[in-house]
Amino acid sequence: MELTIVVQNLGHGGLRNGAGDPEDRWPQLAERILSVGEPDLVLVQEAVEWSSYGHRQLGVAMRDLDMDAVPIPPSSSGYVPTLLYRRDTVGRWTHWNTDFSQETLHGFGVAVFDVGLPAPLAIVSAHLNPFVADKARAEAKLIATRALRYGPYGIVAGDLNYPPADPGNPAPDYGAMLPYNRSARTRLPSEVDGQLVPDRRVTETLAYTGFVDAAWKLYTERGDERLLRKTATDDRIDQLWVSAPLRDTVLDYGVLDTPAGASDHHGLVVRLDLDQAATDNVWEYR
Repeated sequence: MELTIVVQNLGHGGLRNGAGDPEDRWPQLAERILSVGEPDLVLVQEAVEWSSYGHRQLGVAMRDLDMDAVPIPPSSSGYVPTLLYRRDTVGRWTHWNTDFSQETLHGFGVAVFDVGLPAPLAIVSAHLNPFVADKARAEAKLIATRALRYGPYGIVAGDLNYPPADPGNPAPDYGAMLPYNRSARTRLPSEVDGQLVPDRRVTETLAYTGFVDAAWKLYTERGDERLLRKTATDDRIDQLWVSAPLRDTVLDYGVLDTPAGASDHHGLVVRLDLDQAATDNVWEYR
């Protein structure tokens, strides 16, 4: 079974600009998402006001994408991540777990599907704390652990807000990095040469918990620099990670950047072949 997954930070819900003024970019975002065909899962972040006015915008997204959606998870900030799914391919969700949403700044939920693997597939649309790296590290550990709540098959993807884990990734573009992002995404300058050091500890937490960065995995196999392209102005902060038993399922990865201006983040499209999943160590959470 193959799955096509789209990941997209909407930018203030796709409904407003950074100043809070109305700016309906949803038609451009829908066009970008559907440019891949009919995705099976769409993980969005910053679904601001999607639950307002009777969940009006969530209903618009479901109609335009011809997909179903999980309920909007609780969020203290309102910049909530959520998920849409194509019932024809992944079926109905069996669990939608938001038990620890309040432990994170933007909230999250774990969507669980029976897709024919020896254990359920758990998926988290994630949006980590952009202000304090230590808090984001705690969120990353919590979200990664919850993505393994139903067994060894988990996916964590979204706006992770921090540099990718492996030091072989390109350095951020510090010239394009705004001061408040620089203070969060870098460590103190090196005492040796005074250069800024990317703070990779947040995403290293995902790797330490047993997850694999899809783009980096394919890059190590193909050597294609386009796989490491920045998704925001300064770095590849939008990422998709699969748990170790799903490592060999990663078939392809791409960046979605048209229509231009749909969001301040590029989107991702990742294709998985679940028939390649490892099945030799299926454990239960306890």
